[in-house]
Order: sequence, then structure tokens, then C-alpha cells
Amino acid sequence: MTNDAILAVNAGSSSLKFALYPQNGTDIGAAPLSGNMEGLEVGGSPVVKISSKDGNSKETLDAGDGSPHERALAALHKVLERHAKGIRITAVAHRIVHGGDRFAESVVLNEDTLAYLETLCSLAPLHQPHNLAGVHAFRKHFPDLPQIGCFDTAFHATLPEIEYTFALPQALREEGIRRYGFHGLSYRYVTDRLLEKTTRAKERMIIAHLGNGASVSAVKGGKSVATTMGFSALDGLMMGTRCGAIDPGVLLHLLRQGWSWEKLERTLYRESGLRGVSGVSADMRTLRSSEDPGAQLAINIFTHRLVRECGALSACLQGLDVLAFTGGIGEHDTTLRAQACDALSYLGVKIDAKANLEATNDVIMPIHAKDSSVEIWVVPTDEGRVAAQDAARLIT
Repeated sequence: MTNDAILAVNAGSSSLKFALYPQNGTDIGAAPLSGNMEGLEVGGSPVVKISSKDGNSKETLDAGDGSPHERALAALHKVLERHAKGIRITAVAHRIVHGGDRFAESVVLNEDTLAYLETLCSLAPLHQPHNLAGVHAFRKHFPDLPQIGCFDTAFHATLPEIEYTFALPQALREEGIRRYGFHGLSYRYVTDRLLEKTTRAKERMIIAHLGNGASVSAVKGGKSVATTMGFSALDGLMMGTRCGAIDPGVLLHLLRQGWSWEKLERTLYRESGLRGVSGVSADMRTLRSSEDPGAQLAINIFTHRLVRECGALSACLQGLDVLAFTGGIGEHDTTLRAQACDALSYLGVKIDAKANLEATNDVIMPIHAKDSSVEIWVVPTDEGRVAAQDAARLIT
């Protein structure tokens, strides 16, 4: 581990994901130290799961009082003191969900940029306010370090006008109501890795980022040309607690029944998706092990929506050369991958059953059969490394 490193963070409402990436100029190495803190809410007991060169560990830390993000910093200081002695942090790279129509690439954060990003909180209420609260906390505790904003929307700045434009009056479009797309840091990482692995990644590629948040994107020539998420992180696929695409008439109906916007927002973002349909859990692993009929229905809908969206994106691409799976579900759910690929066999997709079962070890792996006309890959994502690379470029 070199002496210099960039700290990449993703701040949630009561959690903090972090990773420390060795830096040598603009070169970034794999993170030898990463972790996920939970239980940071007031009165909670912070627990951090750490992955380091010494192995994996789980620690309960005393984070004192204060806001969740202040407690996160207190806990993080202890982690760094124990596991990263002698390391000089040169910048903090923040994953921020929404960059709006102003930021098509990562930027150094200042008062002006933060003021603009605050105006986007209503577009991603589960993430944006907590991302920005994390930025403010880190700026306060590390006032001499550059704070870099890395946006999930930036990768999709290449979307063509016919893809990002909604069929709405011009006045609304001029207010910035358009399709933005999300999970861009993940898509960029997967795209870059596959471009290193196969020449076919330069052609027509569909990447499925499947986790608690889920979306699919069509990539051609290394650039995003279509994606399932739109103006907000609600659109497209069914997700852990989010509904995905829904007839807007349903929302009008509920408003006519007297629903408040707060109740509507809570239902669509926190009480729908896998959790809402199953009535059991938002976690695919729990649903797989459940005998509840609702759990199986939720899995079936999730799989169906994935196949449906992949079909639509393949039409946008006029064919398919590479199909890639990433995210917590995409990387580890072998059954989902097999069922989705079987349903997409009409595109020439043919999975290797043995390779599919073996592709759960957090390494990039091809899982297509020898006679498949479409390459199929499992690519463990690393959004933090993309953020760290951008931070290194900006500070050097």
C-alpha cells in the first residue's frame, strides 16, 4: 500500500460505505481496505464490517453522540487508525446520485456546486439528501482535503435526445424534466473492465445492475444510449422497495382519493418492489429461501421485468453482442441469471450452466456457452474505484 490514498465514500441515512484506494499520481490501485458501517442513527450501535489485507472482520464501535454522519466520521477515524496507519489521504470522493443537467463529469465540490445539488434532493429523496449531508460532514472534519462529487447520472450524459426527452410541454422540458439515468458509476466501471476483456464490448452491450436499486442500460461504443431509469430513481425495473415503471394514472387515482404526496412518496420508494409484492422482504436471498407464495410472485415479476427491459434495449441497439450482470443480485443470484438468459435465447443468448454456478467468487467471469452468439459476463462492480480515479485526475 502506497503512502497516498483516496478515500471513497457513499453516505446513506444511517450507513456509510467506504474504501481506501492507493494513489500514485493519477493511477489508482485496488482497495486493500473497505467497509460498511450501519447502525449510525441516533441511539444505534455502530457496527462496521471491514475487508482488509488481514481478512474480514466485524467490529462494534463507540461513535459518541451527534448526527448519523458525525457518528460515521468518529467511527471511521477509529477504523483508519487501526487499519491504515501511515496513510496520507489526499482527497475524499463522494458518490452522489444526482448531478442534474449541469454535471456530466465529476467535480470539486464548493458552495456553488453544493447549492445546486441541494435543489435535486426531491429527484432522489432516498439518496441525495444523505449523500450531501455526508459531504458537509466530511468538509467540516477534513477542511483541507479536496471533496470530489462523483455522479451516478454522469455516465448517461451521452443519451440521445430522443431517449432523454419526455413527451411533455416544452415549458416543463425547459425546467429540466427529462430522463437522466442512474447507476452510472457502476456502468462505467463494468464498461471499462469489459473493454479490457473483450473486443465485442465496443459493440452492442446490455448491462444489468441488479441490487436493492436496479436498472439496465444499453451501451454502444462504450457510451450509454438508453437506460431504464429516468427522471428519478423510481423508473424502470422493479427493485427492493421501489415500484419501478408504473402507469401515472395510478398516481392520479391515489391523489384523487386524498393521498398526500408524503404518503405517495413513502409507498413508491419504501413500501413497494420486492418488499411490497412479497409482503416478506426486500432481500432476494430471503425470498429465495421462503415458501410464501408472495415471495415467489415477487421473484417472478422481478425476472419478467428484467427480461422485458432487456428486450426493449436490444431493439434500441438493433441486436446484442454482450450481456453483463452486476450488483448484489446480478453477481450472486445464479438462478436469476439462468432464467433471464433462457428467456433471451431468441437473441442468441446461451449460458454455460457450470460457469454460471461458479461465477460467485467476486471475480470477473465469462459465463456464455461456446456456441452462444452473445457473450455473457458477470462483473463485480466497484463504484468507489471509479470515483477515486476521477478524484485523482482532478487533484493532480
